[in-house]
Amino acid sequence: MFSMPPANGSKPAAPAAGAADVVKDTTDRAFMADVIEASRDVPVIVDFWAPWCGPCKQLGPIIEKVVRATKGAVRLVKIDTDANPMIASQLRVQSIPAVYAFFQGRPVDGFMGAVPESQVKAFVDKLVALAKQAGVGGDDMLEEAFAQAKEMVEGGDLQGALDLYSQILQAEPENARAYAGIVRCLIAAGDLENAKQMLAQAPEAIAKDKELANVRAALDVAEQASNAGPIPELMEKVAHDPNDHAARFDLAMALFAAGKREAAVDELLEIFKRDRTWNDDGARKQLVKFFEAFGQTDPLTVKTRRRLSAMMFS
Repeated sequence: MFSMPPANGSKPAAPAAGAADVVKDTTDRAFMADVIEASRDVPVIVDFWAPWCGPCKQLGPIIEKVVRATKGAVRLVKIDTDANPMIASQLRVQSIPAVYAFFQGRPVDGFMGAVPESQVKAFVDKLVALAKQAGVGGDDMLEEAFAQAKEMVEGGDLQGALDLYSQILQAEPENARAYAGIVRCLIAAGDLENAKQMLAQAPEAIAKDKELANVRAALDVAEQASNAGPIPELMEKVAHDPNDHAARFDLAMALFAAGKREAAVDELLEIFKRDRTWNDDGARKQLVKFFEAFGQTDPLTVKTRRRLSAMMFS
């Protein structure tokens, strides 16, 4: 079992802005709050370094000096890549020191290696000017984070995905997509009780969001699937009698519970193909529940809808 995120995705109160906040160290977990969220107000420079890196030790004090001289117009966040490799990997940092600048949630500039103070000052001055012009918005990093979390879930790294969703939620406590992502991680881990509790505690502002509606459907299906029997026994029953639709239905639910979504869909489609009226149109109705659980734009939902339509009108 993995560690749970803070209740309601709450984030700790931020300290008052001041000189102490202009330069700070951060971690992979706090990156979203310290960099992405903070950069919505002012440009944030990220210095990727490591204790063993000689050029990093030369560049670090220079950047700190220049940033402090802006008196809060630009901030500096330092991240030790040895202790916190995830963000560096996500940004494809191949050598250090590596410096990135973020503004309004996305990277806007950067450079590699130790450079002279004059070049650092020019770099920072450009960011100050960008801030004065109000810059440009964007959610590129946020989208990358969601894509990475999805890949983690698909690859079985539920703890990694949970941490990343929690990091997003720490920066944006009412981000329905991240909140739903955490619940999906709990469902995938079989922790249905905590998933149910988290949905019940969803902030009012996002409680009716479609992301949470989809994940509620996923939880309903998961609870229904938890009562299905062992897959081998059900497969044997279906092999013995292909028209045992009740056994095939239970097999579909057991496959869903095991994370075999496409196989589960195939079994329900087979029931519909053999007897579309079985159990008061039960196979089609269960497919609709699957669509809600997957999300209407999920590739499997789109593909299955086409197959179902072809059967209905054939």
